Amino acid sequence: MKFAAVLALFAASASAFSPMPANKASSALSASLDGLPGALAPVGAFDPLGLAEKATDATLQRYREAELAHGRVAMLAVVGFLVGEKVEGSSFLFDAQISGPAITHITQVPDGFWPVIIAFIGAYEASRAEAGWVDPADCPVDQPGMLKGDYLPGDLKFDPFGLMPEEAEEFEIMQTKELQNGRLAMLAAAGFLAQEAVDGKGIIEHFTSSA
Repeated sequence: MKFAAVLALFAASASAFSPMPANKASSALSASLDGLPGALAPVGAFDPLGLAEKATDATLQRYREAELAHGRVAMLAVVGFLVGEKVEGSSFLFDAQISGPAITHITQVPDGFWPVIIAFIGAYEASRAEAGWVDPADCPVDQPGMLKGDYLPGDLKFDPFGLMPEEAEEFEIMQTKELQNGRLAMLAAAGFLAQEAVDGKGIIEHFTSSA
């Protein structure tokens, strides 16, 4: 798990949030994983439950949107675990009063900070919903949560460092890197949560105690 955690730390790069313009050759999603970004040899398309075979094009788009969103959150979470525990006691935030395993930090945040957290998350989710989702009033009753036809899953138009390649082939490679890093980060974050919940020790403490 420690090896995965170290790899996941390097996964949280700015390229993880590069936009995915619809004019790229790799942008089209269909109810087949063949040739879809995110598949690497020798495993290829990993779908042991056959979810793609049962999915429509619209459903597969929602799956990919969910995977990207969770992968990006997980990459940030992994970095947050490690950085939060490393600087505890020396950070200028909250008078350096927050300490212990990262899973306990959120309960130590002062009440006044909660509205800020809720407002930030709410604004982000509202903008994401406006960019990618069809207005619920315009959705068929049997198709809730539809994505817009011209929306590419994960395309948040956020690339402050200009990392997105112009070539379609290079762009697809970057898409795959983001997906693979996000998948690794989800496993790493789950491992961090489970490990700290089991013994009450922080991840950094585990590293240092075994050194």
